[in-house]
Amino acid sequence: MQTQCMPCLVWSFPSSLPCAHSGGCPEPLRHSRPHPKKETDALSLSSHSRRRRQIKVEYDEKDGVTPVKTEHWEPPDWKKQIGYIREMRSGRDAPVDNMGAEKCYDTGAPAHVRRFQVLVSLMLSSQTKDQVTAAAMQKLRAHGCTVENILATDDDTLGKLIHPVGFWRTKVKYLKLTSAMLQKEFGGDIPDSVEGLVRLPGVGPKMAHLAMDIAWDQVSGIGVDTHVHRISNRLGWLKKPTKNPEETRKALEQWLPRELWSEINWLLVGFGQQVCLPINPLCSVCLNQHSCPSAHKNSPAKRPKAGSPTSPFKTKTEPEQDSTVYNRRTKKEPLSTPISPTIQKRRLKSKVNH
Repeated sequence: MQTQCMPCLVWSFPSSLPCAHSGGCPEPLRHSRPHPKKETDALSLSSHSRRRRQIKVEYDEKDGVTPVKTEHWEPPDWKKQIGYIREMRSGRDAPVDNMGAEKCYDTGAPAHVRRFQVLVSLMLSSQTKDQVTAAAMQKLRAHGCTVENILATDDDTLGKLIHPVGFWRTKVKYLKLTSAMLQKEFGGDIPDSVEGLVRLPGVGPKMAHLAMDIAWDQVSGIGVDTHVHRISNRLGWLKKPTKNPEETRKALEQWLPRELWSEINWLLVGFGQQVCLPINPLCSVCLNQHSCPSAHKNSPAKRPKAGSPTSPFKTKTEPEQDSTVYNRRTKKEPLSTPISPTIQKRRLKSKVNH
């Protein structure tokens, strides 16, 4: 094995000068200045890393352009809007208030059973109204909503218990698979982390964050369902429109203060059930009608249903609705005018003469 010659270990020459000794030195051992001690390098790197971790300001970097500090984005009127939503939700009379996941578990059951029932109610609530979910949970609790009982119940019986929740056949399969996984890996309890919860069959990010909040009393993220997704886009609470609830969750968490993450789901779900409906939202009775960029675009001229919050604003026909009716009328074919017999005879004679 070829090694560096002894004189070259003593003296350091510029890298451009060849070794004066026969055969030269191997390529990996070219002459250079001695390196600093490893301890010094580690200390320097550590202090440099600490300094970088403390830097939280982000910059837009472009070639030839001086770095500019990026401002923290937030919707202009969100504080006023959320205050109005709290006012409209003060009655706590929406379906989610009485039949949501927080109301569907047995308060007298052991802690691990309560947590399991919270998770089950969240799994059943997907694409299902709260009234239907609450009825199914009532039947399940009467049957025995525990990991052991779910596993001991045959699929047909379990299907009858949860019917008519949306996609009940698929949810029967998910309940069985999840219960088996909980029994095998978690001792019959539910995972205490989002990562563990989303591993369960039929459990997505929304359910995981809500389960962490309700079952474990830990705020891990915003639970975004169709209501939160829809209303956030309508109010302009996102820097750019989002296509699905998961995109909305990430966008909201970038600017919404963390102390509001738990409250925002409850606020917007009930608001979406009563006022900001998926189809024909009741903008005329919404306190945010003057600041919402989507107000009056699809609002009907009618009073809200029973249980919806009252409003000081009078219901009126929206201008866009009036124009829609007018456009429909103008598109219709004009009515034919009755023609007298004399005019008909004259037209026939003129056709014959020509």
